[in-house]
Amino acid sequence: MTLIYNALSGAVAAQAALNTVSQNIANSQTKGYTRQGVLLQTSTAGASNINPGNGVQIGSLLRFSDSYKLQQMWRANSELGAHSQTQPYLTALETIMSDDKSSISYAMDNFFKALNAAATDPTSTPYRQAVITNADSLSQQFNSIYNATANQLISIQQQQTAILPSLNESLQGIADLNKQILNVGANGTNTSALQDKREQLIDSVAGQVAVQVINNPDGTASVSLKSGQPLVLADTAASLSYVTANSARTLTARFNNSNFQLDDTKVGGQLGGLGDYRDNTLQPLQTSIAEMAQQMSQKINDQLGAGFKSDGTPGTPLFQFNPASATGLLEVSDGFVAGDLAFSSDGTPGDSGNLSLLVGIKSQNITLSSLGDVQLGDADTQLVGQLGIKSQQNQSQLATATTIRSQSEDDWKSTSAVNTDEEGINLVEFQNMYQANMKVIAVANTLFDATLQMFG
Repeated sequence: MTLIYNALSGAVAAQAALNTVSQNIANSQTKGYTRQGVLLQTSTAGASNINPGNGVQIGSLLRFSDSYKLQQMWRANSELGAHSQTQPYLTALETIMSDDKSSISYAMDNFFKALNAAATDPTSTPYRQAVITNADSLSQQFNSIYNATANQLISIQQQQTAILPSLNESLQGIADLNKQILNVGANGTNTSALQDKREQLIDSVAGQVAVQVINNPDGTASVSLKSGQPLVLADTAASLSYVTANSARTLTARFNNSNFQLDDTKVGGQLGGLGDYRDNTLQPLQTSIAEMAQQMSQKINDQLGAGFKSDGTPGTPLFQFNPASATGLLEVSDGFVAGDLAFSSDGTPGDSGNLSLLVGIKSQNITLSSLGDVQLGDADTQLVGQLGIKSQQNQSQLATATTIRSQSEDDWKSTSAVNTDEEGINLVEFQNMYQANMKVIAVANTLFDATLQMFG
C-alpha cells in the first residue's frame, strides 16, 4: 500500500536524521568537528494523476563546511605563526640592548667620561688606569651583545630545523587522508570524519608555512606554498629539509624525486617569520654592531698612533678587533698599561693635545649599513630605537593577527560547529516526524485489517 510505503520512508528518513543529530551532539566538544545533516527529497509520483507521491528519500548527507571560511582561518594562522615566533626574539634583544647599565651606549659614555676626567691630569696613573678599565668594560659589552645576536642565530636555526619533522609528518598525513577519502568515497561511505582530520592537519601546516589549498572534485585536497611549489598532490607529499653547502644553508623541498630551493624568508608561517627576522632584522643588526666596534676601535687606535706615550714613544693600539669571534669581537690589547696611553701630541709629559682629539672621536661620524652616517655616540641609541620600532610593529601585527584568527574561528564555528540548542530543536522535530509516520503506519494497518475483514 502507498500509505504504508510513504509512512515507512518518512520513518526511515526521520531515523537517519536522528542518527545525524545524535552524532552532532556527541561531538559538540570535539575540536575540528564539522556538523552534519541530511537532505530530504520527495520521491516522485508514479504514473497516475491521483498519486501524490512515493514518500521521502534521503538525497544526501550534508557536511556544513564553508571553503572560504576555512581559507580565511588558515591564512590567519599563517600570520599568527609568523609574528608569534618572532616576538620573543625581538623582546629579548630589545631588553638586552636597552638596559640602562649594560648597554653599549652606557659603556661608551663611561669610556669617554674617563678620557674627559684624564684631561684634568694627563700624567695621573689612576686616571689613565680608569680609561683602560672602561675600555675593557666597553669591549665586554660589545662582546656580550654581539654574542647575544650570535646565540639568537643559532637558536633560530635550531628552531627552524625542529619545525620540519612536524611539518613533513602533517604533509604526509594529508596525502594519506587524500588516499583514504578517495577510496572510501568511491564505496559511498561518509568521509566527513576523514575530511575533519585533513582540515586540522592543513591548519597545523598553515601555522608553520603559508599555504594555498584547492579542493578537487574527487574529494582530494591539493596543498601548495604561496609561491606555487606543491606540498601535497593527491597521495603524494613533499618533504622539506635544510641543506648546507659551502657554509650556505638552504631550505629545500623534495617532491616526486625533484628538488626545489625555497626562500625561507618568504614561505610564511612560523618558518617564514623566523627566516624574515633572521635576514632582515637580526643579521643587519649584528653587522652594524660589528661595524660600530671596528670603526670605533680603528679611530681610537689611529688617534693613539698619532700621539706619544708617557716615555715619549709613539702610541700603540688600545683595541684589538676580531670579526671572526662571537665572544671576543673587541678586546683591549694584551699587555696594554696606563703608560701606553698616548695622550701627548708633542711627546711632552703632561701635554693633552692628543687626548682632546681622542675625546672628540665620540662626535665623529661612522657609517653603519643599517643606518648610514651617524655620530659614534648616537649609533647604539639609534640601533636600539630601530629595534624598538620593529618590535612595536611586530607586536601590533601580532595583536591584529590574533584578533583576525579569533574572528575567523568564530566565523567557521557559525557555519560548521555544533550548536546544541539548534540540535535540541532538530531532535524534537525529527522525533515528532518519526512518531507521526509510525502513527500513519498504525492507521494503515488498521485500514488493511478492516479491508481483510470485509472479504473474510
